[in-house]
Amino acid sequence: MDTLFWLDDDKSNSEFPPVSHALKDPEGLLAAGGNLTPEQLMSAYSKGIFPWFEEGQPILWWSPDPRCVIYPTQIRISRSLKKTLRNKPYKVTFDTVFAEVIEACSEPRRGSVGTWITDDMKAAYLRLFEQKKAHSVEIWNDDGALVGGLYGILLDKVFSGESMFSRERDMSKVALIYLAEWLKARQINLIDCQLPNPHLETLGAVLIPRQKFVQDYLQL
Repeated sequence: MDTLFWLDDDKSNSEFPPVSHALKDPEGLLAAGGNLTPEQLMSAYSKGIFPWFEEGQPILWWSPDPRCVIYPTQIRISRSLKKTLRNKPYKVTFDTVFAEVIEACSEPRRGSVGTWITDDMKAAYLRLFEQKKAHSVEIWNDDGALVGGLYGILLDKVFSGESMFSRERDMSKVALIYLAEWLKARQINLIDCQLPNPHLETLGAVLIPRQKFVQDYLQL
């Protein structure tokens, strides 16, 4: 019987088990416990592992198989989205209001009552932003209001997207498209979306085997 690996809560950077040890049910759950220090988080991302848990749960660490990714060079732009990009009723910035972006991402979505972006998670990613390891994309409307954006972690060859939000139609998609251009300019050829959803699939997200993700992109 598969058993869940528990990390040491007292260590700033506990060692993770191999991602091949992740559970099949629930798919990809690898470990629990530990903490959200910058060292622990960056160790996780460098191995293809990410935290995802709700308030009141222990920290849960995941590495699903298959993995949802977007190739920046193959991002899919619909006809209506092309029109939005062409009209450009917005301004795009990077890394100017990271705290506001993560706060907006943490707001409960329609049909849900809670959020997985807890106060501890916000504090942890703000520390990574201060270390220039986390980045945000911000979309502003003509009135100067923040209407869309995303944030994530930048590794050598991979941007691991954490969350996005949209307060006006298509603005999270616009943020992702500008992120893809930013990554292409830096020769970073993969956006790790972690888990699939219909929103990402419309933008060209595909599933690849976890082993390919870890070996080819993280070079482990």
